[in-house]
Amino acid sequence: MKTIKFTKLAVVAFLAFGLFSCSDDDDGGDVIMPTNTITDFVAGNDDYSSLQAALEVTGLDATLDSSTNFTVFAPNNAAFNSFLSANGFSSLDEVPTGVLTQILLNHVQEGEIMSSTLSTGYIESMATGMASDSPLSLYINTSDGVSINGVSSVTTADVEVDNGVIHAVDAVIGLPDVTTFATADPNFDILVQALTADESFTFVETLMETDAPAPFTVFAPTNAAFASVLEELELAGLGDIPADLLASILSYHVVTGANVRSGDLTDEMMVETLETGSFTINLGDNVTITDENGRTATIVATDVQANNGVIHVLDTVLLPENDAIEIETNTIADFVAGNEDYSSLLAALETTGLTSTFTGTDEYTVFAPNNAAFAAFLNTAGFSSLDEVPEALLTQVLLNHVQPGAIMSTDLTTGYIPSLAVWGASETPLSMYINTDDGVMINGVSTVTAADIEADNGVIHAVDAVIGLPDVTTFATADPNFDILVQALTREESFTFVQTLMETEDPAPFTVFAPTNDAFVALLDELGAGSLADIPTATLEATLAYHVVAGANVRSGDLTDDMMVTTLQGGEFTVNLGDNVVITDERARTSTVIAADVQATNGVIHALDTVLLPAE
Repeated sequence: MKTIKFTKLAVVAFLAFGLFSCSDDDDGGDVIMPTNTITDFVAGNDDYSSLQAALEVTGLDATLDSSTNFTVFAPNNAAFNSFLSANGFSSLDEVPTGVLTQILLNHVQEGEIMSSTLSTGYIESMATGMASDSPLSLYINTSDGVSINGVSSVTTADVEVDNGVIHAVDAVIGLPDVTTFATADPNFDILVQALTADESFTFVETLMETDAPAPFTVFAPTNAAFASVLEELELAGLGDIPADLLASILSYHVVTGANVRSGDLTDEMMVETLETGSFTINLGDNVTITDENGRTATIVATDVQANNGVIHVLDTVLLPENDAIEIETNTIADFVAGNEDYSSLLAALETTGLTSTFTGTDEYTVFAPNNAAFAAFLNTAGFSSLDEVPEALLTQVLLNHVQPGAIMSTDLTTGYIPSLAVWGASETPLSMYINTDDGVMINGVSTVTAADIEADNGVIHAVDAVIGLPDVTTFATADPNFDILVQALTREESFTFVQTLMETEDPAPFTVFAPTNDAFVALLDELGAGSLADIPTATLEATLAYHVVAGANVRSGDLTDDMMVTTLQGGEFTVNLGDNVVITDERARTSTVIAADVQATNGVIHALDTVLLPAE
C-alpha cells in the first residue's frame, strides 16, 4: 500500500502504573513481578469494561496479553454504547463473534506506534473484510489532532504498557466500506460532491453494499484530477456537467464483482466497468490507465482496502466514449491531418494503418516530410503514386522517420540513433545518422526545415526529403568520419565496391569494418605514403576487401573471443573480446572497434581506429 502525505502530531500522554506485591516463605520469599499488558490495562479501567468484555468474548484478550507488541486504538464504554445503538444491537451479546473479532482487530496494528510517528495517510489494521484476505486500511488524519477513518478521534495518546502502546479513542472504528475512505480522506472531497450531485444518484448506497454487486474496485480521482478535467472540458464546475453524463463518468471508475488489488493487474489488461465501457491497464515505471478517448491516468496510490472492495487513487479523471464529451486534441496525427502540405504523409499513414499510432498517448519524435519531399521520393524510386509503393515497404519507410519519446532539437547531437524501422538483414531497428554541424541533417539526405513543433504526444521536426531505407553506403557517405574511406572505395574506375555494397541480394548481407579518417591518416604514415594515390591499386583493393564480410550481418553481440573471420578478400582476421573488441590482422597488427552496430538494410557497420592489412 502506498502512503499519502505525513505530518507530525504531538499529543498528551499519561502513564498507567501497575501494582506489585511480594510474599515471604520460610526460605526467604519469592518476588512476584506484576504485569501491565494491554489486557491488564483494559481490565484495570472501569471505563473500558465493554472493551474487556468484547476481548473476552472473541478470545483476543489472550492475544493482547502476550509478549508481542501491539498498538491499540481503545474505545471506551460510551463509544461502544453508541456503536451498538447505531447498529441496532441492544448488547454485545447480539454482535456475531466473527464480526466483533474483525471490528476489534480493526483497532489494532502490529508493533508499537507512538503518536510522534502517526502521520496523515493510510496504514493497515489487523482486520480482514469480506472482499479480500488482505488487511483492512485505516485512514489516519493528523491535520487537527488524530482522527481515524473520519469517525473516531484520539482523546489520550501514548499510554505505554509492557507489550505496546494504547491510544484512547472516542468512537468504535467500524469495518469500512469504500465510501468510508471517500468521505474520510479530504483528497476525495470533489469526488464525494460528484457522487452526491444529483438526487437520482445511488452511488453512495450502492458502494456501501456488501452483497452483489459487491465487491468493488474503485479508481478514485483526486480533487486535483477533477479540477484538471473541468479545465480540459472548459467547464466552470461540476454543476456544468449534465447529470446523465456525470453518472456515466463516475460509473466508468467502478468495477463490480471483483476486488482487484495492484498485484492482480497485468500489462494491457482490459477492464470492463460498471458504466459498460472499458479501459486498458499499462504496467511500467508507473501503472497507467488509458481510457476510451486515448487519455491516460496514473495510479498514484494503491490498495486502500475496504470491507467491500479496494480503492486505487488516480491523478486524472477517466472519460468514457460519449458524444456529449468534446475533447480537443493536438496529436501528431492531428497536426498532419490539419496541414495541407502534409497530405501525402497523411495518405501514407492511413494506407499503412499508422495513423492510430500517432493518435495515441505514447510519445514519439517524427521527422515529417512534406508533399514536395514525397513527390521527389516517388519520382526517384520509380513510382508514379503512393498506391504503387508496397505497403510493407511504405510502412518501414515511414517508421524510419520516427524515434520513441519526445526529442527536442536541443537534445539532438551528431551521431547514430535507432529509428523504429526494421528491414532486410536484421530484426534490429535501422540506424539514423544525425549531423548537427550545420542545422540538422539525417542520413546525409534530409534536412530539418522547422524544428520543435510540439504535439500532445510528442514532437515534430519538418524535413525537406523522405529518409529512405539506408544501405551500408548511406552511412559511409553521410558520416564525415568516413570521408577518406569513401575516397578509397571510389578511387579507381575499376572499383565496384559502392555498387556491391548497395546490393540487397547475394553477396549481401555485409558486415563492414570501417576505418575512420584518422585510421587512414595513420596508415599512410605507417606506409610512408603521401596520400591514397601513393598506394598501389592492387594493394588498396585487397585492403578494402579485407574489411568486408559477405553473407552475414554480424552484430557486436554475435562476436566471440578468438573468433576467426573470413573476409571478402579471402583472407582472415581474429576477433578478441575484452574491455574493447580488438581485431588482429594477418600481419599481427591490432585495431579497436570504436563504434558498433550501425544497422543498414543490407548489413551492419563497425567503425575501426586502425586500417587492417591482409598478408603481403
